[in-house]
Amino acid sequence: MNKANQVLLKEESRIGADLAAWLSVGGGEGLAAALREPGAVIAQIEQADLRGMGGAGFPTHRKWAPVAAAPDGDKYVICNGNEDEPGTFKDRFLLEHTPHQVIEGALIAAVATRANHVVLYVNPHESRALAVVREAVDQWRQHEHISAIEAWLGVPLSMSVVPSSGLYIGGEETAVIATVEGGFPFPRRKPPFPAQSGVHGVPTIVNNTETLAHLPGILREGASWYRGLGLGAASGTKLYSLSGDVLRPGLYELPMGTSLQELVFEHGAGMLQGKEFKAVFTGGPSNTLLTRSDLDVPLDFDSVRQRQSRLGTGAMIVVSEGTSIVRKVAEYVNFFAQGSCGQCPPCKGGTFQLARVLNRIDTGRGVRADLVALANLCQLLPGSGRCGLIDGAATVVQSSLHHFSHEYKALLMG
Repeated sequence: MNKANQVLLKEESRIGADLAAWLSVGGGEGLAAALREPGAVIAQIEQADLRGMGGAGFPTHRKWAPVAAAPDGDKYVICNGNEDEPGTFKDRFLLEHTPHQVIEGALIAAVATRANHVVLYVNPHESRALAVVREAVDQWRQHEHISAIEAWLGVPLSMSVVPSSGLYIGGEETAVIATVEGGFPFPRRKPPFPAQSGVHGVPTIVNNTETLAHLPGILREGASWYRGLGLGAASGTKLYSLSGDVLRPGLYELPMGTSLQELVFEHGAGMLQGKEFKAVFTGGPSNTLLTRSDLDVPLDFDSVRQRQSRLGTGAMIVVSEGTSIVRKVAEYVNFFAQGSCGQCPPCKGGTFQLARVLNRIDTGRGVRADLVALANLCQLLPGSGRCGLIDGAATVVQSSLHHFSHEYKALLMG
């Protein structure tokens, strides 16, 4: 791909935890620009149309604005690097290879919102990423940029690295906050939103690792430059985690709005030998499946939403003809059932029941009443939990029933 579009996965990715090397290639310039005009940062992020890269694509400036408007006092910026969903592996790469870019992004967020606490929240299962981030944070603590931030804030800036629980549910933003506070990662209902009441009840921003990694480039090069990297109405670039039945799985940074067809058949080199494209789990396994008729969809938040799915984290798990959709869905719902924290009985019991019925059908022991039970559960369960886990589990089941009901019926007894 054109190197002009390589905002995140560029040659500097070999720098690792060497802050001096990062600064030698333009690192720190975005933070310096933020310090020159702190009050203009949020407007610039709005002009760039930067979205949250960890799931829903919520506009970043709208998440930051209430925290910036809150009275001075303790405020938190948290970089969410938990990333424990099947098919997603972009944050791990960024934390291992471009940690200073991520940290600089978090510091820019702190300047823009006058936050005096910066937390890097990292999945402990990724031991190398955790070690690299700790080393990188130690280097930043000694740098003059931190003194400049503290002069702007008028108070000391704390920087810390907090290992997550390593659980899937630990990536939900209120569960992140609970962990940073030292508790179990139980999600809570919203409102209040973290911007009003986060860590220890103070205004808090929780941003995905990839979201923060985009900030140094935007502040250094400008909002127009960033918007120009995308295709059509989309802005910037996106990391797509491509896996499944393709010849060249991997992590690809491409213009936001690149088509699914191009990702799979050009960058991913197409399907495994003798296989035909069947479907793709987008944004991980918790969204509506896209099928062959959706290969033309531009991979940006709005276009994928128009196909009744979500771009989510940018994970694309490709499934070929000959691979059982029922088995794949059963595997993912088992994952959700194991990942449920148990705080909400409808979620714990509902994911268990979905998994139980799916496993029965997949092993040839299902009956027609099981299809009715799945459909009923998919209607009853969404919205019954404090987070989106049960919604995601029901969505992928309902989507598979809609697109591949013939596969379910072929497995039934009698």
